[in-house]
Parts: sequence; structure tokens; C-alpha cells
Amino acid sequence: MTGMTDLPDTIPVFPLSGALLLPRARLPLHIFEPRYLQMVDDTLKTRHRLIGMIQPREVPAAAEKRLHAIGCAGRLTGFSETEDGRYMITLSGLSRFRVLQEVQGFAPYRRCQVDWAPFARDLGGAESDPGFRRAEFMAALKRYFEAMELSTDWGSLKGAEEELLINSLSMLCPFAPEDKQALLEAPSLTTRRETLVTLIEFALRRGNGDEVMQ
Repeated sequence: MTGMTDLPDTIPVFPLSGALLLPRARLPLHIFEPRYLQMVDDTLKTRHRLIGMIQPREVPAAAEKRLHAIGCAGRLTGFSETEDGRYMITLSGLSRFRVLQEVQGFAPYRRCQVDWAPFARDLGGAESDPGFRRAEFMAALKRYFEAMELSTDWGSLKGAEEELLINSLSMLCPFAPEDKQALLEAPSLTTRRETLVTLIEFALRRGNGDEVMQ
């Protein structure tokens, strides 16, 4: 698929709180619920092999969890099956989408009619962030990882391209679901980095009042 016209109007969606997929990033998933096993089986039969990752949102008195308006579709590029019938899959992020409406039908999983047009940029090459200051960013990130007692391969992070670094951290850091949604909806890589920095600063301030990014 090379353009927006190649993308389907309707895709299956996987509502998962706290899970974030971004264009050109990869998300491993462990699938074990019968309805989502069926979703993967059906997706493998399609030409596009797309699954939309989207976060549910709580609505009081709603019979079923509502969905956020924006998600991100990934192409199923990795698949393996365990002996007990569970699936280990990998989605490669392709493009964000806006939900137009849910599609009713006989499938046990949810499907949505979606609009790709607001996110045409997602189908291009990697984005750059002209204002990115790596040394300062990495220093604050190290303080954040220490405060959260997280570990990582610092050598890989230091050498990563801007988009890969910012998007990977947005996906992997243990932010609240609403913060993950804000990172997803950021209109540019620069905006996403600014949002990420704000979340890191907030976490550091909460843990130690004088720990802020310079």
C-alpha cells in the first residue's frame, strides 16, 4: 500500500487501554480472547492485513465501552501461534485514523468505518524534529527512568533517529491512558516530543520538586 486510496474504508479495531501504536513503529501483542483470535484469523485473509489499535473511554451508564475518536492502524507483519492456541503478533504502524462510525454486523469483534484523510502525512517518510536537543532530552530521560526504576539499553537510545526515539518512548513509557491518547493525537513529531517532555517533567516534579528539565 502506497497511498490513501489503497486503504480500506472499514477496519477491525482492537480497543486496548494504555496501548499506543504510532506510524512506522512496531507493537507486539499477545492475543488470547476468542473474539480477537477470530479477528486475527479474518485479518490474515485480507489484502491489507490492517488492525486498528484504539483506546476505549469510560462513559457512565454506557452498556459498552465507547471508543476514542482517533486510533492508529497497523499492518500485521509478524505472527506465531503457541501450542495452546494463543497468537503472538506484531503490528507495524501505518497511519492514524478518525472513527466515523462503528459498523454493525455478525463479527464478534468491533469494526469501524474510518477516515484516513486528516493523517495523510503518516504515509510519508520519517518525520524530523528541528528543535530536538538530544543531550538535554537524554539527561532528563535518565532522571525519569531512575525515578520510575526503569531500565533500558542506553546505547541504542543514544544512537536512535529522532522519530524512532520519540515514538518508541511515547509507546513504552508508563503514562496514563489519557496521556497516551495525547501523544497519539499530537499533530507533528515536534508536538509529540513537547508533550512527552511535559509528561516527563510532571513525573519528575511529582517525585522531587526540584527535578525538572532544563
